[in-house]
Amino acid sequence: MARETGVDLVEVSPHEKPPVCRLMDFGKWKYKQKKKEQKSHAASHQTVTKELRIRSVRIDDNDQNVKLNQAKRFLDDGHKVQFTLQFRGREMAHVELGLAILNHFKTELDVLAKPEREPKLEGKRMIMILTPRSAIVPPVVKPAAPKPAAPKPAAPAAVVAEVPVPPAS
Repeated sequence: MARETGVDLVEVSPHEKPPVCRLMDFGKWKYKQKKKEQKSHAASHQTVTKELRIRSVRIDDNDQNVKLNQAKRFLDDGHKVQFTLQFRGREMAHVELGLAILNHFKTELDVLAKPEREPKLEGKRMIMILTPRSAIVPPVVKPAAPKPAAPKPAAPAAVVAEVPVPPAS
């Protein structure tokens, strides 16, 4: 039957008794499967964490602006941004300066990002992670069911009466 119709005989379930076979164009089926797989991979987007290192709390304003612009670009692309502030030597005595720098970045990027992890000191590093706001899925709020309208009160039958209209002359 497969040769007569010009299609392939494909064994679907070899372990069944009797085995199940199907008449189909196998090349066409493989092509469709490949396209379906490509489409599913294209739709999936993995978020990447980009790290911006700040090597000292003595960072200049212009250098802060450069890091800020890099962070904006990463957040616009949908990536998370990790700020890592490195303390060196006696800078550990001024942890509040590092906290002020990271809070400055957080307030400047407030429109684009939400803090996933607040600034936290770990050893000689202070780390903060920001997540883009577009990647944050808002909670689904179901609209409240409309209240049923109260039935209109029917006019009493005794009040309603037909008044005869005299014919126009």
